[in-house]
Amino acid sequence: MMPDMLRVTTHDRPGGVRVLCLSGEIDHDSVEALRAAVEQALAEGRDRLVVELSTVAFCDSAGLSLFVEAHRRTAAAGGWFRLAAPTGAVRYVLDATNLGDYLGVYEDADSAAAG
Repeated sequence: MMPDMLRVTTHDRPGGVRVLCLSGEIDHDSVEALRAAVEQALAEGRDRLVVELSTVAFCDSAGLSLFVEAHRRTAAAGGWFRLAAPTGAVRYVLDATNLGDYLGVYEDADSAAAG
């Protein structure tokens, strides 16, 4: 596997929460893996999503756009979308765009799932 490919693993938690654990880079070429995971979660009635970012090295505008889209879609379904444990590079992008405040960023997946 190439180092910049995005890997997505999922873990379901009580209360309808699905944690999407990402590793690699989120960019125009890899964002579809994350989009598919979000689509699957919503199709299964999982409208409370945590995206765990502790091993994501990079996130471009395609990833940010998908975060906003997922936030809107989960809210429309009565749920929520939260980010957890962003790396320094990802945190920088979230802070520079003010999306961290809009989306909700938590120290870890447990904190994000608990709200």
